[in-house]
Amino acid sequence: MDQNLIAVIVGVVEGLTEFLPVSSTGHMIIVGHVLGFQGDLANVFDVFIQLGAILSVLVLYKQKFLHFFTKEGWRVDRGLSAWHVLAGIVPVALIGFLTHKLIKTYLFSPFTVAIGLLLGSLLMMAAERYIKGREGYLLTDVDKLSLRQAALIGAYQIFALWPGFSRSGSTLAGALFVGVNRKAAADFSFIIAVPLMFMACIYDLLKNMGSLHSGDIAILAIGFVVAFIVAYFSIVWFLKFMHKYTLTSFAYYRIFLAAFTIWYFYL
Repeated sequence: MDQNLIAVIVGVVEGLTEFLPVSSTGHMIIVGHVLGFQGDLANVFDVFIQLGAILSVLVLYKQKFLHFFTKEGWRVDRGLSAWHVLAGIVPVALIGFLTHKLIKTYLFSPFTVAIGLLLGSLLMMAAERYIKGREGYLLTDVDKLSLRQAALIGAYQIFALWPGFSRSGSTLAGALFVGVNRKAAADFSFIIAVPLMFMACIYDLLKNMGSLHSGDIAILAIGFVVAFIVAYFSIVWFLKFMHKYTLTSFAYYRIFLAAFTIWYFYL
């Protein structure tokens, strides 16, 4: 298959799934195996196009991020602050750094992704069941999030170090468990994704840049642009979706994908 077409397909998959609770890493692993897009270039490509998805969040939440770089942005009594973001990313960043090699070595296979998809589905369904009848008491504004809630939601990202679990799915489920509604949870999940993903991407790129060649620039650029555009509209759609619907539909999709993965690769 033509590499430019592969770049478009993988860019679309990344953009669609990066911020939805379906596991972008899981999808990328599965799609990479199906397309035969593996090896050094694929590894760098998968990381590089995540930067395109990150850029879409920066555009959509630019006022929030600009606020974090002001003196007021460090005051916890003035809405969502840089301290909330740090509380949400430090635990998983430390554990992710320490376990990075083990995860890349042992957990990047279709089978482990299928397990992660199933376990993540159960977590999301449990969270929806937990808040049933209590939705009127949930926090509705991300600017009213406490540091404790930010830290607890961020801690749920540790589950997502297992590919297939989904960082977005874990944080959204965690937010429901700690009393935050879906919309505010999605806002916080997208915001804390930026520094976390940026650090992870730069770390991976620095380790793998030596395998790139000048001829790879075009495919990287295509994937980056496609991922940015698709991620932008994916986030806009998801925020509207969360106003009316629950995480359960995503859980059902994940269960189906896990079953399909096992069937396609192992049966």
